[in-house]
Parts: sequence; C-alpha cells; structure tokens
Amino acid sequence: MPIEALKQAIRDLHGCDATRVESVEVTESFEGEPVWEGHVQVFDLRGHPTANRCYAWSHAVEGSEKRRFVVVLHQPPVDSPAAAVRAAIVQQHCEQQ
Repeated sequence: MPIEALKQAIRDLHGCDATRVESVEVTESFEGEPVWEGHVQVFDLRGHPTANRCYAWSHAVEGSEKRRFVVVLHQPPVDSPAAAVRAAIVQQHCEQQ
C-alpha cells in the first residue's frame, strides 16, 4: 500500500497531516488462530487536537476491487500498533452485530 494513500486517508478522516515513522509487522491471534496479519504504518500527526500519533493500514474489501483504510489514533487504551489492530477488530465485530 502506497504511503501517500494512507496519508490521504489520515487527512480525510482526521483533517491533519502525517509523517510516516515506521512499519511494524503485527500478527493478532484469537484462541491460538491468527485473525489478522500484516504491516501497520506508524505516523506522527501534525495539527490533530488530541493525538500526536496514529496507526494506519488498508485491506481489500471482500468481493470488490476497493480497499478499506483503517486509521486508529494513539489514545488510551491504544498505545501500540498491536493495540490498534485489536481495537479495529473489536470495532468491526461490533459493527457486524
């Protein structure tokens, strides 16, 4: 995923600019089975009122050629790329209920 597309998603969702810091590989499991594997991009934010960092990634939308962009702010309890992935999984699960 091009970094510029993630930066644009951050601008669109949160109205601020971002600088990429690093890429972190994350594997999240549930009951011993992997439920998510991929790279999370870490960004420093400029101009956001409550956060100075966020975590972002994208994935294919099933049955489509489109991609879903996920941006999670570094705010308690989210304090790491892995915590951001967990938060996104929980949110997606809640939305499907």
